[in-house]
Amino acid sequence: MSINQAMVKSALSGDTLILTSTKNPHQERTFCLAFVNAPRMKREGDEPYAFESRDFLRKLVVGKVVQFQVIYNISLSSNGQLRDYGIVILQDGRLLPRLAVAEGWVKLRDEAGKNTESDAAKTVLEKLKAAEAEAKADSRGLWAGKGGRIESKYEVPDPKAFAEEWRGKPIDGIVERVLTGDRLIVRLKIQPSEHVQTLVLIAGIRAPSTKRTTADGKEQEAEAFGEEAQFFIEHRLLQRGVLVNILGVSPQGTLVASVMHPNGSIAEFVLREGLARCVDHHSTMLGPEMAKLREAEKHAKSKKVGLFQGHVPTKALAGDTEVTVTRVQTADTIHVRSRTGPEKRVNLSSIRQPKPSDPKQAPFQAEAKEFLRKRLIGKHVKMIVDGKKAASDGYEEREVATVMQNGKNVALQLVESGYASVIRHRRDDDDRSPQYDDLLAAEVAAQEEKKGMWSDKPPATKAYVDYSESLQKAKVQASVLQRQKKVPAVVDFVKGASRFTVLIPRENAKLTLVLSCIRAPRSARSATDTSEPFGQEAHDFASRKCMQRDVEIDIEGTDKVGGFIGSLFINRENFSKLLLEEGLATVHAYSAEQSPHGAELFAAEQTAKNARKGLWHDYDPSADVAEEEEDPSSAPTNGTATTTTNGTSTPPPPRKLDYREAVITHIDPLTLRLKLQLIGTGTGALEELMSKFRTFHLSAANRAPLPNPPKAGDYVAARFSEDGTWYRARVRRNDREAKTSEVVYVDYGNEEKLPWAELRALAPQFDARTLKPQAQEAALAYVQWPTAKEYVADACAYLNERVNGREMVASVEFTDAKDGGVMHVVLFPKDLDRAVTESVNADVVGEGLAVVKRVLRGWERQAEGTEVLTGLREKEARAKEERVGGWEYGEFGDDEVVDKLR
Repeated sequence: MSINQAMVKSALSGDTLILTSTKNPHQERTFCLAFVNAPRMKREGDEPYAFESRDFLRKLVVGKVVQFQVIYNISLSSNGQLRDYGIVILQDGRLLPRLAVAEGWVKLRDEAGKNTESDAAKTVLEKLKAAEAEAKADSRGLWAGKGGRIESKYEVPDPKAFAEEWRGKPIDGIVERVLTGDRLIVRLKIQPSEHVQTLVLIAGIRAPSTKRTTADGKEQEAEAFGEEAQFFIEHRLLQRGVLVNILGVSPQGTLVASVMHPNGSIAEFVLREGLARCVDHHSTMLGPEMAKLREAEKHAKSKKVGLFQGHVPTKALAGDTEVTVTRVQTADTIHVRSRTGPEKRVNLSSIRQPKPSDPKQAPFQAEAKEFLRKRLIGKHVKMIVDGKKAASDGYEEREVATVMQNGKNVALQLVESGYASVIRHRRDDDDRSPQYDDLLAAEVAAQEEKKGMWSDKPPATKAYVDYSESLQKAKVQASVLQRQKKVPAVVDFVKGASRFTVLIPRENAKLTLVLSCIRAPRSARSATDTSEPFGQEAHDFASRKCMQRDVEIDIEGTDKVGGFIGSLFINRENFSKLLLEEGLATVHAYSAEQSPHGAELFAAEQTAKNARKGLWHDYDPSADVAEEEEDPSSAPTNGTATTTTNGTSTPPPPRKLDYREAVITHIDPLTLRLKLQLIGTGTGALEELMSKFRTFHLSAANRAPLPNPPKAGDYVAARFSEDGTWYRARVRRNDREAKTSEVVYVDYGNEEKLPWAELRALAPQFDARTLKPQAQEAALAYVQWPTAKEYVADACAYLNERVNGREMVASVEFTDAKDGGVMHVVLFPKDLDRAVTESVNADVVGEGLAVVKRVLRGWERQAEGTEVLTGLREKEARAKEERVGGWEYGEFGDDEVVDKLR
């Protein structure tokens, strides 16, 4: 009898094997162990010890090369074929079935040896009988008596419940069949005496199908590499012990699990060979493990193996680029501009804004867009282009990109907050986010937590009232806004360089704002319209600086058609000034002379003239001088001596003097305006109120935090960070994410940012009706401060040392009702004579920290020819001559130095 060699593919029972040729793995034969019989495994119920018997044989031989010898054949009555019976020689020399008989896992057949004629067969049989006798004596295996029954189930009644029960609990299993490269029949050993055989999908992959017969009897050919994928899994997993991690259930009710073979996840290996593809819908089940599968698939693509033999790698795109977000179009589309390139539109990779066609999602569109606007508009971000979206439905081709702000993926933040959904890409669509799996996981988490558009409740709708649609409505709202000063707003649209549509969220107001005191050139309204010179440049500048930005507006009045006239401040800087400095607007002289910002605007325009910017590209300084000489209205008339018709001169009318004692409590480091308390009944009442105020807050009963988040304009009690004492304050603005407020201490004028925990509700006995805020705003009269930061810092330091916290005498020259009641004062030390040369105003000019104003307002011109302006100009001339402070570069000439200081 010849000895042959083969690979053991599987063990059907404790006495039957499927062998494959070592040269041709697809050539199979059934081989039975001679003279023995094992208990059978049946769907209706296994015979006692059937599993243990087969498992003993499985562990010994499956997946190994063995030698076998046929002793006899038996003809199968069903098809007349012969079934081979014989012995198997293991690699270590041990023999089957002798080893199985000795362990008691098979029994000798009753008819064993009846038809045996060869001596070799008789020798084998004798040894088997001796081994069985020994196993019986020791009660081994089948001879143990009781037990040996395992309950095997072939169906899972409730797959979802089963998955929930076993999620996160690895289960030992045996792969009984391999249907395709991603579908297995697995025996799950959930208990020692309870097994479940069920279909399991390998998580994270989809393998091509194998040849199969459909329900209507038609034969369906295998997909490319389907047979190879099945063989790859069979060769490694069939009847091998595996570790199964149940992850979830497919839409068809099939268990989805990661199948761990001794060297790791089988999914990774099949992907690396190019015999399967990653599937996105398992990503949320796998979590971080999905990244390993993506990497394995990427390896197969790079090697062009299996399914990816014809793979054409996508063209490598540029790395991350620093860009500025100029506009947020929707929650998934933004406009960006790099330092060198033009503005372009970009879609955020792999996400979609709330669908306009979905009645549940559509109401969240505005909220989602605002969420993105607050985080991105005007910010510098990193953009990584992931691919391009082809032109379709009238849209041009555009890039899809991942946008990172402070190291965080903006698209991921949107999905986490429930303001975007994740696009399900086609299998071959590689133009996707590199964090696609994180996006899918975030979407599932947002849905479970019912965030944003996944909430059961619709968002609170905000309907803005357009107060510019009629003059009557505009006048009513303007009277409200004029009292508030610097109202927080958002620029919704830029109509022109000096005309904007703005939204005021806290008022639910929408209005058209027209910038006061300037005129900007008009841009073209349509393709057939013609723009004024520099009109388009001015419009683009305004769009770039203001579009969708958080701003503050200061309303002064209305025009004839319902527009609101006023100033717009971005980052606390007057936007009119920025336009003028770029030469993209001109000052309306009459309006500017009446405005508290007039000097600043005239100075900005002069700066543009000197730099020959924009509208002033061909500026001729001599033309201005000629105009001033020809214009008699430019001569001062108020407060100066005049000549009558008969040639006699009349002296100027005497100036009214208004001296008040005051304490300087704060100096604004940016504007150099003062906050002061006028000494009198008010300061006495304040001392009494503050004494009661401190006592009130020492009581434990009065330590309750704010019941609700504060609103801008609210009066509160705030604990000053430097001394831990409570003072009256007013909220300027809030940061709801950081839970902080910017507050102004109304009795002293200083401000700081505090967490909400440091604020309390202001008790009625201490509110502004009991005692009005004592800090009043003032400015040094007749002087112009520099705008260069280093000079402003020097001036602020000087004022802090000279006047802050001290009692002074203030000569009130003018109170500007249009500027919130700001007092323009000349300050004197309390104990010195009130000569102009001894004033603080004169000292700052004499130290070269400021200059005398060149363009005087109406009330200031009344001081022409008086000792006030004369004395200040003498101080300035001396400072210039000695080159102190800002005059250190006086060689450049008066105009250049003044422009530098402005």
